[in-house]
Order: sequence, then structure tokens, then C-alpha cells
Amino acid sequence: MMPLNREVFAMLFALSALWTPRPLLAGNEAASAPPLPLGLEAAAYFEPADNPVTTAKVELGRLLFFDRRLSANDSIACASCHSPAHGLSDGLKVSSGIQGRRGGRNAPTIINRFSNSSQFWDGRAASLEAQAKGPLTSPLEMGMPDLAAVTKKVASIGGYRKPFREVFGRDINIDDIVRAIASYERTIVSGNSRWDRFNAGDREAMTEAEQRGLALFTGKARCSQCHSGWNLTDEKFHNIGVGWDKQPVDEGRFAITGRARDTGAFKTPTLREIARTAPYMHDGSIGTLGEVVDYYSDGVISNPFLAVELARPALSLEETIRLYGERSKLGREVAVPVKELNLTKGEKADLIAFLHALGGEGWQHVREPRAFPD
Repeated sequence: MMPLNREVFAMLFALSALWTPRPLLAGNEAASAPPLPLGLEAAAYFEPADNPVTTAKVELGRLLFFDRRLSANDSIACASCHSPAHGLSDGLKVSSGIQGRRGGRNAPTIINRFSNSSQFWDGRAASLEAQAKGPLTSPLEMGMPDLAAVTKKVASIGGYRKPFREVFGRDINIDDIVRAIASYERTIVSGNSRWDRFNAGDREAMTEAEQRGLALFTGKARCSQCHSGWNLTDEKFHNIGVGWDKQPVDEGRFAITGRARDTGAFKTPTLREIARTAPYMHDGSIGTLGEVVDYYSDGVISNPFLAVELARPALSLEETIRLYGERSKLGREVAVPVKELNLTKGEKADLIAFLHALGGEGWQHVREPRAFPD
């Protein structure tokens, strides 16, 4: 893991605090200084050995992230599906690509994706760099015929040649294109929420309702079984029943691993900025936080591959282990029973209040450039 480039974050957080977009500093020099926002773990920050973050690279990545010319018909940019207006998501049930084409999955936020973990709902990309390549050639997203065509198109824009040469010391190529985009994405963070300040000892940072919601989150509602740690995600894959009542069922992680237990499993998303990123779930099928809480409280859809975390309220640990042993033999023939949590109206309101306390700062610098290279 490379040292955290704190020059970049110091400058970006200053911009965030002022809510004023300004040009990034020039230069490729690595530096060290202030930490990530309160609540984020610097030890989790990952830079590939071949892609250290620099201010010049971040600025180049910002241009590419917002540049619609990276798509086949100059209509879609990375920022089209990851907009600051929607918590770095897009506010749509499923995203709209070139010519209005739509896939079957919701655009997840890219906030706090700087750790060395898999990307996409099904985890098919091992890094941010690998993730950045996917939408470029997806016929449902940016629609370029292949990665060579992306390189050729960017290289045809004269204004990009000098910055690429200055940042990477070579001609434009696809790997450097996605390195720049990934470097920019690593600066898009959220921390110093009311929850973070409460955890740090400020007992007045959260209201009484939010504190009751936190107690539910870690207790009766069982949210923290999967939404755990500093980023409120275990970075694992779970079948939570969403979409199991539709045909065809999205296979989720199974399509990547081929393991039956991964059928219908999707990555646990961060809950940071969750109040800004509706609609919810991998298919965007749940529109509000209230409906999400209702689902987990009273409406989880049973299926043979339901996550053990959702089965445990109905069964003892021994019963759960025994059931899952039987399920591995019988596959789809065994449905997992679900006991409703039966949260009260007041408990649901408190839980939603807590979720609103997870909005923070560190991403407000994200702004479309005033001009692009030509």
C-alpha cells in the first residue's frame, strides 16, 4: 500500500469546506499532511504501486470523469451515473446509457471506494482501475466498441496530449486513462458525519432520536451484521431476498463465482450519504428509506439462498447451521424461514433518523470543470 497522498486531500477538503470550486494545484509531487475526514481509516486507503495519486493526475482524472466524449455518441460521462447531486449516484432506478438504454441494476455511489476491495454490485472488478474500464465499452452505458477505440478518441483530442505526457511521461493509452479516473475517484470521500463525531466522544452530535436509532441499528434491527465498520459495510456479498419475486432472478455474485451459495447475492453498500442516494437496492426497486426499513422489518422475501444474517432471527445458531448444511445438499428445494422483526412505528422513525446522521463531508468538491480540452 502506497503512502496516503495528503496534499491532495488537504486541498480538496479545504475546497469542500468553502463550497467553492477552484482549480486543483499543479504538479506530480507526492506529499504528506492532514488525515482523511473524521471516521475514515487511513490504513484502508489503497494506491496501487503503479498508480500513486498526485494532484496533476487527479485534475486529469476529473476532466475525464466528466467528459461525455468518452462515450460513443458524446452523451454519457462517468458523472452521468455518479452525480454529486445524488450522492455520487444518479437518482434513477436503473441508469440510462447511450440512446436511453437501460440495464437491470442501480448505480451505486462511488463515495469511499478508495480501499482495496472489489467493485460493482457483483464484485467483478478487482480495483477502481478495472472498474473504470467496464462502463466505457458496455453497450448499455457508454457504448464504445472496444478499449482501443477509447484510446484513439481521447488521443484525437489535442488538449489531452500534453497533460497525459506531463502526468505519465508517455502517449495516451487506456491503462493511463483509467489510472487517472481512478485517482480522481479516490479523492471522493465522506466522513465527519454526526455519527463520526458522536463516536469520537461528542455526545451532543446526535439527537436523542438518532441515538435511539443507533441502538436499534446495532441491536434489534440487526443492521450492523452487514453494515459494519468505519464505512458501514462488510464488503461482502449477501442474498437479502430483493428481486426474488421477479423473473428472471438476477444471479448476482453467482455469475462471477459459479458457487451456488452466491446465487442472488450482492455487495453490501456503504450507508454513508444514504439519505442522498435513493432509490435503493441493487435493482433500485425500493424508493425510500422508510420502505427499506419496512422491507427488513416485515417484508424480507424468503428463498433458498437467503443470507444467514437474515435467517438468524428466526432460528438458533445451531438450527441455522443445520439448515444451511441441508440447503447445500438440496439447493433450491429448501427455503429459509424469516422471522419478522416487527419494528414499531416509532422504532422505524428512529432508525431512519439515525441513517440521516450518516451524511458527512469530503465529497462536496466534486464539480464539473468549466471547460474541457479541445
